[in-house]
Amino acid sequence: MIKIYHNPRCKKSREALDYLNQRGRQVNIVKYLENKLTPEDLSALLKKINLSPLEIVRKNEVLWKTKFSKIQLNEKELLNVLSENPQLIERPIVEFNSSGVLARPLENLINCFKKVGVSNF
Repeated sequence: MIKIYHNPRCKKSREALDYLNQRGRQVNIVKYLENKLTPEDLSALLKKINLSPLEIVRKNEVLWKTKFSKIQLNEKELLNVLSENPQLIERPIVEFNSSGVLARPLENLINCFKKVGVSNF
């Protein structure tokens, strides 16, 4: 089963979901803005996509620029910030079994599934 951490208002997120649906994939949609991820959930997800918390921060968001960008946060603190402020999480993130990818741009998603041997991509 494929899981997408999705924001319906985001063009890139809709694009990734459409891409998966057009290929007949069953997709579990996680609307992470409505159902906040815990720091532990985020940590596990980041391990699957092989990125650090800072690498999934939307650094152009006003909230990031005004409140967090000028302070030094360790990984645990940053996970807490992302958990409490999910609008700061880059999207979409697509998870498949023990791997996944930040699917921005869409080519990241296509390449990830080719690497893990998923057909129809």
